[in-house]
Amino acid sequence: MAAASPPLLPTTVVPAAAAPPSTPAPAPIPIPTSLSSADATDANPAAIRAFLSRLLDSTRRALSGARPWSELADRSALSRPDTLAEATSRLRKNLAYFRVNYAAVAALCLAASLLAHPFSLAALLALLAAWCLLYVLRPADAPPVAAFGRNFSDREVLGGLVAASAFVVFLTSVGSLIFSALALGAAVVCAHGACRVPEDLFLDEADHQAAGGGAGNPLLSFIASATGGSGRV
Repeated sequence: MAAASPPLLPTTVVPAAAAPPSTPAPAPIPIPTSLSSADATDANPAAIRAFLSRLLDSTRRALSGARPWSELADRSALSRPDTLAEATSRLRKNLAYFRVNYAAVAALCLAASLLAHPFSLAALLALLAAWCLLYVLRPADAPPVAAFGRNFSDREVLGGLVAASAFVVFLTSVGSLIFSALALGAAVVCAHGACRVPEDLFLDEADHQAAGGGAGNPLLSFIASATGGSGRV
């Protein structure tokens, strides 16, 4: 006879305590992976237009002081100097009189050299665009530049731009091209200034004072007027 199965004991299932409501976890903040100031081109178009306008106005004012090119190219006024002192005196007088024309000749030599080397021209344009977008044309209240998961201060951006400029100018062929073009322009200017007889040139006293330092460095004055006379510190 089979043994009877033991009686089943009554069991109660204790319901699990409900978990207390928890606050929802905050959504993760996305980390920017691109430059947050890249929208400077469309967020600050007025500054770009103002900068270009000042640059064009400064260029016109600078070129307005140029002497007639017919005087510069007058072949009848060219003669070989007899002594080094005479050549130095001619060069000094011609530099004071034709300073704007000579600057245009040097700029023309540089532009021709860059146009003959498209890679160097593209590198310089990219460097100029970086300076304008990341430093020169950035408003003072713009957010810091963010890249690779961190923010960069103005000093760090300036240091990076200076390092990039030094790399492009001194460690690539761009620097040698610029220096050779400027050396060619200086050689042309010195040769013309030493051979151009300045007896028929009339340099006013006001022009002489402006050339001698009464108006300061013309290059620095041109840059200051183009940038509006203010810089970032």
